Amino acid sequence: MTAPTKPPHRTPAHPDAEVSPADLHAPVIDWFEENARDLPWRRPEAGAWGVMVSEFMLQQTPVSRVLPVYEQWLARWPRPADLAADAPGEAVRAWGRLGYPRRALRLHGAAVAITERHGGDVPSDHAQLLALPGIGEYTAAAVASFAYGRRHAVLDTNVRRVFARAVTGVRYPPNATTAAERKLARALLPEDEPTAARWAAASMELGALVCTAKNETCVRCPIAAQCAWRLAGKPEHEGPPRRGQTYAGTDRQVRGKLLAVLREAHAPVPQDALDRVWHEPVQRARALDGLVADGLVEPLPDGLYRLPLT
Repeated sequence: MTAPTKPPHRTPAHPDAEVSPADLHAPVIDWFEENARDLPWRRPEAGAWGVMVSEFMLQQTPVSRVLPVYEQWLARWPRPADLAADAPGEAVRAWGRLGYPRRALRLHGAAVAITERHGGDVPSDHAQLLALPGIGEYTAAAVASFAYGRRHAVLDTNVRRVFARAVTGVRYPPNATTAAERKLARALLPEDEPTAARWAAASMELGALVCTAKNETCVRCPIAAQCAWRLAGKPEHEGPPRRGQTYAGTDRQVRGKLLAVLREAHAPVPQDALDRVWHEPVQRARALDGLVADGLVEPLPDGLYRLPLT
């Protein structure tokens, strides 16, 4: 039975213009086949575990910073059971300076659950992935799609930006993913699984390399001729101001400095060693308390601290 044809989308920028999903799929996927980066988690030998590790690491962290840590991680823990057998503090140590180190604890928790519930194999079922600790809708869809070729809408920042421009006709998507975006992503999804999985990867790569947040290169875009935003003259963003990320002087910076001391130490660290990393005592104490509350640091008697063992 032939799959029903999806209706075209009319864009706010051009109410009379129609964007057919089928008109987007082939050029974007063809472009991806020619231009996709050779990344280790895209290689067959990476397997589902390699894909999952990469998805945790790539959240809010650029590829260039992820690559060396990813390689070291997979060399040390090539399967979920290998990570599950180690202390969670070792995951935090190996996370290095990727930032947002709670991701390391969540990945360790997911590895434990995979080992206990699924015999050490990353599940392919979206619902089972979603039931793992630390796995949200995006990561479950990404692993199911990229590792197992399943048909899911995979919505990260890059994909949302491509869809916002090409179909909706605006420069940027909303700050947080909306129900309308999810509906659009599902409507744009090819019917057959292999093509849907390729589309998910291709649209993400297009946003990462061509349809970037700043200095987009429309001359390289395979769907520039259909892009609603470009056809409308690239109108400026009219929504809420884009949130910039600051780091210097924030609690995040202090937390990072405290964790750096603990990562480099292989014995419990005294309070005075932590006190030396930041001059402001109130902020330093708040950052340390937050690390303890998040399970990233374990306090011991006599004012000593270490990375968690359990």
